[in-house]
Amino acid sequence: MLSKIERKDNWLIRKRRARFKIRGSSEKPRLCVYRSLKHIYAQLIDDDGGATVVTCSTLDKEFKDTYIAPEKGGKVAKAKWVGQLLGKRAIEKGIKQVVFDRNGFKYHGRVAAVAAGAREAGLNF
Repeated sequence: MLSKIERKDNWLIRKRRARFKIRGSSEKPRLCVYRSLKHIYAQLIDDDGGATVVTCSTLDKEFKDTYIAPEKGGKVAKAKWVGQLLGKRAIEKGIKQVVFDRNGFKYHGRVAAVAAGAREAGLNF
């Protein structure tokens, strides 16, 4: 069984390996997803300019005001909603193409739900 430190080190190795290959630009920013035990965070990052263009999470005021919890789904449903909200904000800023960065997490569950929600909102990646 891996200790907490070894798990975090393995996650950082996977994260760095992916970041070496993925780079966002002003025309095609990087959609970076981070998931904690309670919340999910997504942001569009312009690596050339070193700036965050759009951000969204389950802690946003707009998310708390507009989210209606379904009977089933829980955190995955919230993640999909975050993806849709991020996609809507990106489209308003004129961004349609993004590069997906799963940030060392498996493309499964909440991470895949953010991607699906962003695609539904109109983002291409």
